[in-house]
Amino acid sequence: MKLLVKLGGTLLDEEASRQRLSREIAAVAAMPGILVTVVHGGGKQMTRYLAERGVESRFAGGLRVTTPEVVDAVLKVFAGSVNHQLVASLVAAGSDAVGLSGIDACLTEAEQWSEELGAVGRPVRCNARLLDVLTGAGYLPVVACVAGDRQGRIYNVNADQMAAACAAGFQADRLIFLTDVVGVLDADKRILPELDRAASEGLIAAGVATGGMQAKLEAAHRALDGGVPRVCIAPGAEPGILARLLSGENTGTSLVR
Repeated sequence: MKLLVKLGGTLLDEEASRQRLSREIAAVAAMPGILVTVVHGGGKQMTRYLAERGVESRFAGGLRVTTPEVVDAVLKVFAGSVNHQLVASLVAAGSDAVGLSGIDACLTEAEQWSEELGAVGRPVRCNARLLDVLTGAGYLPVVACVAGDRQGRIYNVNADQMAAACAAGFQADRLIFLTDVVGVLDADKRILPELDRAASEGLIAAGVATGGMQAKLEAAHRALDGGVPRVCIAPGAEPGILARLLSGENTGTSLVR
């Protein structure tokens, strides 16, 4: 079984949360027959890093406007401190974790989203052979949400989109978004245990799913379109969440083709 786990930056910001999730991921990766890849964000850490340096974070359509100055911060924060702190936690938990970004071996190729957004990239393909080589040899790839292209350009990529692209390229059997929310909610704040595309689009059109949740739903359906059979949006703050999901517990929201 191939499993791709996407971790939101909020869950990684506190050391205790990062260490707990690292132990849970390492335990799943140690199970026979399960090959795991992790993709992570770090938007909260990025905003704080820029603010400390007097750089205002500007957004358009929910995406961070990425100037050359912000690209430098993207490399230092996403592919640097956030990635390596997570790798170190996974190693401490007993996993042979390897830190990567989408730039490595052109793992994730992207194209510019728009002139307005600067160096924000839209993933166009994932060349997952590197993930197959590493997981097949017993390593745990940990991928930061930075991508590139064949001309050497560097792009800041939304972590949910990065996860969807990597899950499709990796031919994952499941994509699990571990988030700081309990799942997808309806207009009455009730958890929706399962969604299809029509229901997801209805939530977005009605303004119920906005911002980060809209981005997750759109990324989830891109993963489903790319061949991933099942996607789950689940509460990463709940202890044992990965093992519970893999055991069949109906937690969070599942999206299916």
